[in-house]
Amino acid sequence: MAVERLLKDEATEEKGDRARMASFIGAMAIADLVKTTLGPKGMDKILQSTGRGHNVTVTNDGATILKSLHIDNPAAKVLVDISKVQDDEVGDGTTSVVVLAGELLREAEKLTMAKIHPMTIIAGYRMAAECSRNALLQKAMDNKQDPEKFKSDLMKIAMTTLSSKILSQDKEYFAQLAVDAVMRLKGSTNLEAIQIIKKAGGSLKDSFLDEGFILDKKIGIGQPKRIENAKILVANTAMDTDKVKIYGARVRVDSMARVAQIEGAEKEKMKEKVQKIIGHGINCFVNRQLIYNYPEELFADAGILAIEHADFDGIERLALVTGGEIASTFDNPESVKLGHCKLIEEIMIGEDKLIHFSGVEMGQACTIVLRGASSHMLDEAERSLHDALCVLSQTVNDSRVLLGGGWPEMVMAKEVDELARRTPGKRSHAIEAFSRALQSIPTIIADNAGLDSAELISQLRAEHHKETTNSGIDVISGGVGDMEKLGISESFKVKQAVLLSATEAAEMILRVDEIITCAPRKREDRM
Repeated sequence: MAVERLLKDEATEEKGDRARMASFIGAMAIADLVKTTLGPKGMDKILQSTGRGHNVTVTNDGATILKSLHIDNPAAKVLVDISKVQDDEVGDGTTSVVVLAGELLREAEKLTMAKIHPMTIIAGYRMAAECSRNALLQKAMDNKQDPEKFKSDLMKIAMTTLSSKILSQDKEYFAQLAVDAVMRLKGSTNLEAIQIIKKAGGSLKDSFLDEGFILDKKIGIGQPKRIENAKILVANTAMDTDKVKIYGARVRVDSMARVAQIEGAEKEKMKEKVQKIIGHGINCFVNRQLIYNYPEELFADAGILAIEHADFDGIERLALVTGGEIASTFDNPESVKLGHCKLIEEIMIGEDKLIHFSGVEMGQACTIVLRGASSHMLDEAERSLHDALCVLSQTVNDSRVLLGGGWPEMVMAKEVDELARRTPGKRSHAIEAFSRALQSIPTIIADNAGLDSAELISQLRAEHHKETTNSGIDVISGGVGDMEKLGISESFKVKQAVLLSATEAAEMILRVDEIITCAPRKREDRM
């Protein structure tokens, strides 16, 4: 039994087929979990946290669902990771990438049962992925030269992205919002300049896009409500020392008058600081921290609008958008960059007052105000909109477009099948399996819509054997439809990312032949 003692007590190892089975099963379970959310008729999940407040999230965004799971299975973790990467990289397709990887593993499991070596499968998958990518490249359309057409492509992509989300009811409306917002960016992928503010109340249709920047704050008391040609100083500094705050220090005084003197000194210090700030020649002062009554009074006397406690996200964006920088010391006014905008005024949205900065330095900045019935609805709407914005901003840079609705998968599957016929040896089995995995995506879209998927997919396959076809699944009518007429498009970049990430993830899990679980660390008794 000498061999057995290699690992510490309680550490476990699983070898060969058992390890592979464990990782396959974990990965497939994850894919099954999110696959019901795929497609325009996908369902949502309710995630309830066990933490304080039992936060409830209602979502069908693959990355959001997977991020909140606590998973033990190592292979499942790999899938969670790829959905995260997909979310960061292109913003959408988070569910597809997990489902595709899961299906690739499901096929690989059958092949390993048939005694085909994992390395052979990987080699086959690699060839197939390369082949699919080329098929997509050939079929991608690029309308960058024709602005009208390109804009309609963007609208279609936005509508397709939104149709699987909560916003599908008003997808034209929100697609228009998203396209307008992204067009303002003029080709930068910096989504920082698009701010999303959520205000409960009203219906989703009441959401709107506003040029400029909205700060979720009220204007202080006794201060100008409207400022034109604003010069804004954005600061992060303490403005709360006009009272004596003596916590840790011990101060011996022989009478209350002395305390008053100390307070007086503090007040003087504050006054000097305010004078310095006013010396910058500004008429709006936005601070990240609190501003006490006394400095606020001084600002109001000088006719300066002082906004306190602007939250961090807001203030970073404000500085970015107005072209200023966040300052924390005020000794040399010449080195501080002030922000500028044409007009600051107070607006009402629902119940709340907000401050609206219009005519900002950075022309591409805008704010989307989302309205909705409940906070869960708003959170989900924000996630959906964010996906749409990401996809659009990527498409503006890489303007290649594909049709949607399972069409790209069928195109790839057809090419991969041809490749399998040309390839000798065992690899051809793996290549065929890849094609089956690709076809599972339209199958799942059909299943989620409650359609007869086997019938539909065989129709699609027949359609795709003709020379050129735009057929895909039309979930609305429940049959095979022409994707171009229906205006269902997807971004090439998203599809490519899905394909490559899923293949790599599957490959990584296939390479595993042993799972070693470390022994838990023991706590020593400290007596």
